[in-house]
Amino acid sequence: MPSLPELDITFYDHLLPAITAGTYRADVRHVLKDAHGDIDAPDKLPTTSEEFEVRAVQFVLDPSSVHAVFPAPGASGDYALVLPHITLNRSILPWEREPKWSRVEARAPWLALMVFREGELPEDPDAMGLAASRTVAQLCRPAESGVLGPAISGLPAETEASTCRTIDVPVPLFRRLIPTEDELSYLAHVRRVEQAKRRFEGEVLTEGDYAVLTANRFPRTGGAHTVHLVSLEGHDKPLAGTIPGDKTHLRLCTLWTWSFTSDENARFDAAGLLRNLVAPGNSTDPERLTLRLEPRTAAGSDPEDTYVTERLKLGYAPVPHRVLSGELGYAWYRGPCTPVTARELPPTPGDHTTADHLLIYEEEHGLFDVSYASAWTLGRAIGLADPDYAADVTRARRELANQAAAMMKLAADPARSARAAEAGDPVPQRGLDWLRTLAETPLAEALAAPNVDPLDVPRRAPRIALTHAEARATLSTTAAQSALRATADARTASMPSWLDRLRLLRGVPFHYLVPHPDMLPDESLRVFAIDQNWIDALIDGAAGVGIHTSMDQRLDGTLRAATTAQSLGARPKAGLLLRSQLVPAWPDIILTARRAGAELAELRRAHLAPDTLLVLFDEIPDALTIREPGQGIHFGIDEGGLLGLRQLTPNTTPALGASLGRDFPDTGTVFSRFLRPGSADVLNLLGSGALVPELARALGKQTLRPSEFAVQLVNAPLEQLLLSRP
Repeated sequence: MPSLPELDITFYDHLLPAITAGTYRADVRHVLKDAHGDIDAPDKLPTTSEEFEVRAVQFVLDPSSVHAVFPAPGASGDYALVLPHITLNRSILPWEREPKWSRVEARAPWLALMVFREGELPEDPDAMGLAASRTVAQLCRPAESGVLGPAISGLPAETEASTCRTIDVPVPLFRRLIPTEDELSYLAHVRRVEQAKRRFEGEVLTEGDYAVLTANRFPRTGGAHTVHLVSLEGHDKPLAGTIPGDKTHLRLCTLWTWSFTSDENARFDAAGLLRNLVAPGNSTDPERLTLRLEPRTAAGSDPEDTYVTERLKLGYAPVPHRVLSGELGYAWYRGPCTPVTARELPPTPGDHTTADHLLIYEEEHGLFDVSYASAWTLGRAIGLADPDYAADVTRARRELANQAAAMMKLAADPARSARAAEAGDPVPQRGLDWLRTLAETPLAEALAAPNVDPLDVPRRAPRIALTHAEARATLSTTAAQSALRATADARTASMPSWLDRLRLLRGVPFHYLVPHPDMLPDESLRVFAIDQNWIDALIDGAAGVGIHTSMDQRLDGTLRAATTAQSLGARPKAGLLLRSQLVPAWPDIILTARRAGAELAELRRAHLAPDTLLVLFDEIPDALTIREPGQGIHFGIDEGGLLGLRQLTPNTTPALGASLGRDFPDTGTVFSRFLRPGSADVLNLLGSGALVPELARALGKQTLRPSEFAVQLVNAPLEQLLLSRP
């Protein structure tokens, strides 16, 4: 069964209301008719007229109407390829008011999104998103002689006295930035979200209908930018190009504004970085993407060179090592992240009481392999360093030891042992049995009972002298083992979950994972398998905390079985390490691992350093996809100044909205071919050789609808696929 998409969105050209804002009159007339026509009856109802008003947003926008904006307010980043946009919760809002100049066949919105740089707006020279507060009367009839306001008349007195936010835009700047009437239709659309399983950075996509307005200007110049959602109502003549010569500024009503910074220093070649990360795997040796230390010089023909080369290929690194005799030399160490699948060793949990038990001696070359001994010591150190875990382990061991001691004493007392067997309790209540009897018997009945003659009480059987070995042997009975296991199950506390976290390498220092810096250089990606023996040694060291006596050692297996049975975490089988500028730039980078087409579970993701990312999976993948994180749905062009074309035909392959694998334009870039004459950042959407008709031609269509144009402008995230060699 195919999996459902993470996101299911439908784009519409517009969503027209049944009736737009304005004042209307309804005439009601009573008509009587027969076969010959109207009947002029003297008792007909009189004709009546009623006026009513449909109100809509005009000068002030409620904050609840704004769902999201992009770039985010106050954000700083590389937005040179982005067209800012605003998403409105009220899906009909851009079409609730009908401009007088709008054509019925292509209803243009009465709103537009305009982007301004530093130094362009007189009242906001620093592009901080400032706007002047004025009355509606001052908006429509400016006192300044060189300022032209919107031609809106017939407003009620209370409306004219209300306040709104305004900006004065220089006439040359207005003409350079304002979309034409036809272009306005292509800069607005309706988005219907029917399914949103994943939360995107920057915008939370939730189900429902939303109106989206997009700007036509790229913030290509570094520095602060401010975006204004402006009303075009009453600006019919300026939109048609007619502005009196004595007017230097146009006064616009701004309904929403925010600012952001386009930082040129934040720009980096993300596509190039992705290509370089996987480039070593495209060579003749795809294993160069594994976590291992490469020799700096070519290996010679000597047996020693061959031996060292083979060790390095297996993921080992030389580390300093001092033997018990005091001599300092070197040993081999390999962490849990290996370039090969480690050979499975026979399980011997609890048999190792010191790290020396896990040293591997290579007699031929006289060297030690300290990998598992280091893991055991590290696990012991991490366990002792956590006071809560150490306290839980010690408490559980004391409870088990006390219970075992009671059982051994019981075995030497036949009378109490018989009572315990009869009650099914290997450890009967001691000392205050009479108090329990009194609690179970009514007080009056107990006081009225006859006294018992001590001579009538049967003599207690003498204790049996058991050897130490015989006493301990009694702990091996089925009843004793069951009781000890029940105690262990009840006393594990947080130990299972703590050990589960340790299995995911939480708390393991970085140099235990990557023992040599050259194994993970700058701008590198390394994939690895997890050495399960190393994980077992790590857990063995941590689980052995608190063993102080031979009894603790004897009961250690019972406690380990209890913690293992209550473990809920899966073991990691593979993972990757990424050190790159992409990590801080894309903190939510999407990494998808698959095996035989099925997506693997991501068990852990951790930023080990600002530029280093660790990800662990539950199986060894055969395909890995690295993808730029989504920031909701935003608009613009892709790397290189191109547009990645998308499928517009339903029920086809690729699916509707999917990439066609082709870029537009074939020659040049959007910036070199589809900007307004004399502009370095404003799109030329319509007209001869403009973006929309040329884009339609590239897609094999006569023209594009606004919704189809919006689909093409959706920024395509960068993606890199890694496949294992068959």
